[in-house]
Amino acid sequence: MRRNPRAPQYGRVGAVEVRFGKASRGSPPKRRTVLTVPEVEWIVPLIEEWVAEVRPGFSPGRHPALWVTERCGRIGVRRLDEVFATVRERAGLPGELDLHCLRHTYITHLVEFGYPERFVQQQVGHAYGSTTALYTWVSDEYRNRLIESALRRRLEPGTKKGMVPS
Repeated sequence: MRRNPRAPQYGRVGAVEVRFGKASRGSPPKRRTVLTVPEVEWIVPLIEEWVAEVRPGFSPGRHPALWVTERCGRIGVRRLDEVFATVRERAGLPGELDLHCLRHTYITHLVEFGYPERFVQQQVGHAYGSTTALYTWVSDEYRNRLIESALRRRLEPGTKKGMVPS
């Protein structure tokens, strides 16, 4: 975690470093920085509480990982999947949802919030925009808003019939 000088209101949660992201075949794990965006700023107090109140209970010392286990190691994907399954069941969500669905949801929301494609691609560490596109599931509500916006632009006074203003 680190401060983002362009978003001081998020304190030390303005940017989160991903040190061991998925690697391309034959390459080391990707490192990237994920910026906190206003639409998900609700995560800031949660991470701050984890760091200040919960994480110290694991006595991680100087371990660099944000998410650690009771044995002071990095929490593994398998354990995260197990915890997510428990939370999903308690919330009554469909069994086909898995932790990876959160990644799809995050990407979709960034697109729906209007962030540029390249920004979304960089946030999630994809080398190619086509990969990011595969992760994007836009909602019916979003598609309807796009159509309504296009129709409003088309019907604005002063535009020629059939022409979309630039």
